[in-house]
Amino acid sequence: MENRFTDAAGMLLDEMQSWYEGLITMLPNLAIALIVTVAGWFVAKGLGRLADRGLKRVLKHREIASLLGLVVRVAVLAGALFVALGVLELDKTVTSLLAGVGILGFALSFAFRDMAANFMSGVVMAVRRPFEVDDVVETNGVFGVVQNVSLREVLIRQFDGREVMIPNRLVFEDPIINYTRTPDRRVDIEVGVAYGDDLDEALEAVSGALQDVKHRHTDKPVQVLLTGFGGSSIDMVGRFWIKNSKADNFTFLEARSDAIRRVKRALDDAGLTIPFPIRTLDFGVVGGERLDEVLPSRFYAGADGRPSGDEDGANGTNGAKGPNGSNGHGSWSERGDDDDGRRHIGPPPLTH
Repeated sequence: MENRFTDAAGMLLDEMQSWYEGLITMLPNLAIALIVTVAGWFVAKGLGRLADRGLKRVLKHREIASLLGLVVRVAVLAGALFVALGVLELDKTVTSLLAGVGILGFALSFAFRDMAANFMSGVVMAVRRPFEVDDVVETNGVFGVVQNVSLREVLIRQFDGREVMIPNRLVFEDPIINYTRTPDRRVDIEVGVAYGDDLDEALEAVSGALQDVKHRHTDKPVQVLLTGFGGSSIDMVGRFWIKNSKADNFTFLEARSDAIRRVKRALDDAGLTIPFPIRTLDFGVVGGERLDEVLPSRFYAGADGRPSGDEDGANGTNGAKGPNGSNGHGSWSERGDDDDGRRHIGPPPLTH
């Protein structure tokens, strides 16, 4: 038993002696690796700061500049660490670290794919810059003024005062309407006049009404065009341009409101009609038939006020009560012929 303990102690001492000799041998390499790491840290910090300052002068998006500066620092420091591990003859460790980083990145890409998509979309939009802060935009059904643009989301303040945060991925994938990029904006006013009105007079009235609209761009002419045959009217559209106002939609709303008021007044002054919806009833399977030819004869009353073919209705022994309290269908009668020969069916006229 004592021999076994003596042998184990001897082996342990030999191993420790081997480690000590290896440490003495590796001291120069350890010193070089430490120097490389410290120097790499300082170099990474300096280059990252220089890159950050330089990129902020070139790029308007400060978060992109800071991100690229961080990438430079991390890349330089990682290179210094790999060199230090190579000096220490830990090449296998470097390979294992690279493989581990790859697997970790692959796993994180699935776990945080939405966050990564927002981040990459923010980077692309920062480079392309489809809008700036204080621009009036419309995207994803949200219409308002851009308050802030980050690498994760876009903050838009709607004109009713509510603020909406939209992830960059949705903004990047959805169409963006920027109302601030163009100096002018067109206002369209749709209106209809009756089929019996004079169209030339209507066009002239609408065109004259739009000449003095508030905020109208006088360098561009007013256009009034007929657009089609509506269900109740001849439709037309009046077009004029206004100067676009940055970060404000009130100018557009005020110009459109003033245009509607002026068009209504001009049509009234010209004796033209903006018709209500009209529905024409046509009877028969294929149309073109009179109502008295389509309805059964029992709906018509005779000269004595009784429904034709209903003897019981005259005696009040059958049929439902009518609107005037009488039995049967006697409350409905023919009211005579019009000038065009058509007959009307309905309740008897009121007598005073």
